[in-house]
Amino acid sequence: MKDIDDTQAPLLEHLIELRRRLFYCLLTIFVAFGAAYYFAEQIFAFLVQPLLAAGQQKVIFTQLFEAFFVRVKVAFFAAIMISFPVLSNQLWQFVAPGLYRSEKKALLPFLLATPVLFTMGAALAYYVTIPVALHFLLGFQGNFGGIQQEALPSVGNYLSFVMQFLFAFGIAFLLPVLLMLLERAGIVTRKQLVGARRYAIVAAFGIAAVLTPPDIGSQFLLAIPLIFLYELALIGIWFTERKRAREAPAGEEPA
Repeated sequence: MKDIDDTQAPLLEHLIELRRRLFYCLLTIFVAFGAAYYFAEQIFAFLVQPLLAAGQQKVIFTQLFEAFFVRVKVAFFAAIMISFPVLSNQLWQFVAPGLYRSEKKALLPFLLATPVLFTMGAALAYYVTIPVALHFLLGFQGNFGGIQQEALPSVGNYLSFVMQFLFAFGIAFLLPVLLMLLERAGIVTRKQLVGARRYAIVAAFGIAAVLTPPDIGSQFLLAIPLIFLYELALIGIWFTERKRAREAPAGEEPA
C-alpha cells in the first residue's frame, strides 16, 4: 500500500501543477481578450488594409449577428497572439522540472525560435501574399458573359480569409523547429532528410496549392520559403550534429 501511495503523490502533484498552469493560461487569454475586444476596431482596421490597397472600399455583412461575431473573432485571434509568450512560458515551466540540464539547453532555443518564425511567416502573408492574392481575386470583377460582376466581400468571409493566411504561413514557418526536434528525438536523421529533399519540394508546392489561391504567384510565395526553410533546417541539424560530436566523451557515439 505504501508503494501505491508513493506513486500517487507525485501524480497528484503534477495534476495540481497542471491545473495551476492552465489557470494562468486561461486568465492571460481572458485579460488579453478583454483588451483586444476594446481595440477590435483598430485591429480590424489594420487587417483590412490589404483589401483597401487592392481597391476594395466596402465590405458588407449579410446576417444581423455577423458584425458582432467578427468583433469577437478579431478579439480572440488577437488575444491568442498576444498571450503566446505567456502560454509558451507556462508550458516551459510545467515541462522544465522533468528535464535534465542538457535537455533544457537543447529545447530552449526551439522554444525561443517558435514565436520569431511564426511572426516572420505571418508578416510575409500580410505584407506580400495577401495583397498578391487580393489583386488576383478582385481582378475578376467586370463584365462576364454580358453580366456585370462586382465583388462585395462580407466582413466575416474576409476575416476568415486573412486569418487563414496568417496562421497557415505562421505555422508553415515552424518547419525548421519541427524537423530539428524530430532529429533531436531520433525519429529522423539528417541523411534521411537529405534523401527526402525531392519529396519535400513536391510537398511544399502541394501545401502551397492547398493554402493559397489558384494563381501561380501566390503558390510560389509560399512554396519557395518552405523549401528555403527545409534547407535551413538541414544546415541547423548539421551544426547540432557537429556540436554533439565534439561534446560526446571519447569512445561514445554521439546521440
